[in-house]
Amino acid sequence: MGTPEPSPENLPAPVATKDATSLRDISPQQWKSGAAAWLGWMFDGLDMHLYVLVATPFVAELIMQPDPKHPDVGFYGSWIQAAFLFGWALGGAFFGRIADRIGRSRALVLTILMYAAFTGLGAAAQTWWQLMIFRFLAALGIGGEWAIGASLLSETWPKKWRPWIAAVLQSAVNIGVMIAAAAVFLMADLPPRYVFLIGVAPALIVLWIRRAVPEPEEWAGAKQAAAANLPRFSDLFRPPVRRITVLTLLVCSCALTAHWAFLFWYLQHLRNMPELAEWTAGARSELAATAMWVVIGTSIVGNFMAGALANWVRYRWAIVTLCLAYCAAMTATYGVPRDHNSLWLGFIAIGLSQGLFGLFTMYMPPLFPTLLRTTGAGFCYNFGRIAAGIGTVLFGLFAPVGDYRLALLAAGFLFIPAAAVALLLPEPPDEV
Repeated sequence: MGTPEPSPENLPAPVATKDATSLRDISPQQWKSGAAAWLGWMFDGLDMHLYVLVATPFVAELIMQPDPKHPDVGFYGSWIQAAFLFGWALGGAFFGRIADRIGRSRALVLTILMYAAFTGLGAAAQTWWQLMIFRFLAALGIGGEWAIGASLLSETWPKKWRPWIAAVLQSAVNIGVMIAAAAVFLMADLPPRYVFLIGVAPALIVLWIRRAVPEPEEWAGAKQAAAANLPRFSDLFRPPVRRITVLTLLVCSCALTAHWAFLFWYLQHLRNMPELAEWTAGARSELAATAMWVVIGTSIVGNFMAGALANWVRYRWAIVTLCLAYCAAMTATYGVPRDHNSLWLGFIAIGLSQGLFGLFTMYMPPLFPTLLRTTGAGFCYNFGRIAAGIGTVLFGLFAPVGDYRLALLAAGFLFIPAAAVALLLPEPPDEV
């Protein structure tokens, strides 16, 4: 006999959080949970993008290739990024399961320590495959932290604030990315490996999280009520949760493949543009950092635009709209050849469309029962990164050497099936 299916009859009802009407009504526990999730996500953004910013010069150094446009640089660089995305997917599922069993706060500490340690070790890599292993292990922690942070806030903060909480939480990632870009900009004249040492900083917050952040009452109540009858991972693929699992997997796989193809290849495309051939490596690094600041800065605005849109038309239609907007922005930006001075408006439009992923933060966890919440959200969202990892490699393989415009253009069309499948998803059941 298996454990009971995760249905309303055999899983406890959520413990309601206080229906705060203003920031003054937020409890100390809610503030601490919010701060822990926000800081965890900010350092996620920092650690995940350090490699993207220095991939071309660092991989060229590791494979001893003096020409950064050599096809081997893009080939090995894309495999390192693919390994990172695979690790992200596995970490989301593994640590999501851990968090459902031992608690959100405890699991959060484990994930932050893991991605801080292995990001820092990237500075010691002597070969491309060593860097690939370090990025894979760092990604296990980053993938787990996403689901844990999202579930922590969905269980502690008022439900009606979710779209705005999602915007604030996603903006933490964006700020982390901007810090990474600033670090690369300031360290442009140093060997690229040194930027990975910045990734050790997240380890400084874990002692505070372990001491100050309590477990959510909703999780604690559900765990106590379930006793030994905890749902299993396989319950994600049994009714009534199976339909949500499959649809969410499809949306995330399509959207994240397109998104990460952009995040990785747009900087490599920019660095390799013909008019930059006479630029120094440091000058190209500064341009790449500036481009990332533009994309990420506008994506912070996009997060709050997405929150306003979700309040207006609800989550499902907001996700559909932003998928189509992202597709349109990438088509307009890469549909025809452009010089680097003509890409900035496209970067702004793409950044605004990235508010899509902020909505996933608060939309996905409540779709799953409490004791399958971080398991389900972590697995479904992060499994999409396996597709994204494969897509990053494939789009790079089919692109002309040093010119990734057509790869970026093709990747954008994946947002169309993502929008179509999103139409089949429900609104969160506790908001209906």
